[in-house]
Amino acid sequence: MGYEVKETASDAGSVYMGLSRRDLDVFMDAWVPMHQTYLDKFEGKIESTAVSYPEADTGWTVPTYMEDINSLEYLKGREGEFDNEFYGIETGAGATIESAEIIEAYEFDFKQVSSSEGGMLAQAQRLMEQEKPVVFYGWRPHTMFNKFDLKVLTNEKGFFETSSVQVITNSELKDNASEAYEFLSNWNITLDEVEEMIVKIEDGQEPEEVAQEWIDNNQDKVNEMIGK
Repeated sequence: MGYEVKETASDAGSVYMGLSRRDLDVFMDAWVPMHQTYLDKFEGKIESTAVSYPEADTGWTVPTYMEDINSLEYLKGREGEFDNEFYGIETGAGATIESAEIIEAYEFDFKQVSSSEGGMLAQAQRLMEQEKPVVFYGWRPHTMFNKFDLKVLTNEKGFFETSSVQVITNSELKDNASEAYEFLSNWNITLDEVEEMIVKIEDGQEPEEVAQEWIDNNQDKVNEMIGK
C-alpha cells in the first residue's frame, strides 16, 4: 500500500503506553479481556479497530485421548494419575500466576512445574507419545494444536476466559493514515490460518513468503479489506 512500516518489539504495557503517546500506531495482538485494563486506562487515546480472530482459547490442556476429562472439575481426586504435576511456562508469567490460583481455588494436589515453552512442550510430548495422562498450559494460536490432538479444559470458576485477539490503533491514525486505518478496520483472519502459517514459518519458510501465499490465496478478501 506504499507505507513504510517499522516494527517495534516490547512488553504489552510499554506497547499500550507507546500507542497512547502516539509513538506507536498499531498493535496487532491485543488479547481481550486479558488486556482490558490497558484499554480502560488509555481510553480516548487508543481504540479497538478490528477483531483479528475471536475465541482464542487458553488454559489447562490435555490430549483428546483423555476422553473423560473435559473440565478442571474432572481433575479433582485424580491428581495422582498425573504424578501430581501440572506443566506450565516461565515463573512470573501471567499464565503461571493464574495456574497457581487455580491450584489454590480447587485445592488440587498438583505441583506446578514451571519451564520454558519449549521445555514444557517437550515434557508433554514425551508423555503423549506414550499416551499417558498429562496436563499442561496451552493456548491458540500455537503449533501444538496442529501437531497434537488437544483440548483446552473448561471451568466453572471463570479462569482463563476465552479471548478475542484485536487490532488496537492510536486515536489519530484514522486522520494521519486513512488508507491504513480503513484496511485495519476491515482486517480479520481465522485462527486455523494463523496456526498453519506459524507451522510453515517454524518449518523454515520466510515469513514474507508465507504472508504472500496467504495474500495470493485470499485476494478477494484482501481487496475487500483495502476497499477495492
